[in-house]
Amino acid sequence: MRTAIVALAVGLGSGSFACGGGHTQIKIGAPPPKLTTGTLAGPLCQQGQCKCRTGGEDAGFPEPGRKRFEVRLGSAYDLWVTLPGRVLYKSPETAEACFYVDLAPGQHPLELRASNPTGVSLSLEVHELGTATKSWYDTFKFVCGHPGVCSFEELDTRKAEYAGVKRGLHDKCGSTRIKGVVWDHGKSPDQQYPSELAIQLTLDIYKFAPWKPHGGECGEGGGRGPKGGDAEAGEEGGEPSPATPAP
Repeated sequence: MRTAIVALAVGLGSGSFACGGGHTQIKIGAPPPKLTTGTLAGPLCQQGQCKCRTGGEDAGFPEPGRKRFEVRLGSAYDLWVTLPGRVLYKSPETAEACFYVDLAPGQHPLELRASNPTGVSLSLEVHELGTATKSWYDTFKFVCGHPGVCSFEELDTRKAEYAGVKRGLHDKCGSTRIKGVVWDHGKSPDQQYPSELAIQLTLDIYKFAPWKPHGGECGEGGGRGPKGGDAEAGEEGGEPSPATPAP
């Protein structure tokens, strides 16, 4: 496998990005084993597999102090998502797979891994559940080639899109920001498509509970409640205080 010369980093908090020699590339190693490991959450998950939700509440609710997330993967090929203590694997036999995990407030690194000799194809969606609003928020989405084959031009388009996301809030009504998106890739034998793709980012989960449903008018301050209501202590001027890194 030949590693691509350039890597991409997008600093979503500042709206800046950097490419090429000034940035350290991701080291693309072998994919993880083809197995889901770690704790899954909610009534839709049994024996290392989950059914995709069909409504707002059928995935259940987390215990206090945790937030429930849906990780939804789509591809005709193998996909892996790695979170601390978990590997979520989607096989080629399943066109779409969903996983439900409970995470504490804090910063959680996430890596998406795709591998196919003739070109990768992938869709990743991360959704946060608001327990008070019973609404699912569009925390993050990455699509390249699905359906079809991911191209280098499409990766360039993603770069431009993420650079324009203010403060890493892909859903202004949610309580999770996306930080430090970076990826690197290999090339297929004909050099036309990425044959390996590794994407890394951080889920920066805040303590406050979103108080408006997805699609509401939440403005630049995000999904925190009004001052004196559901807002966390230390939230001033529309900038919530970040939670401490998760263990």
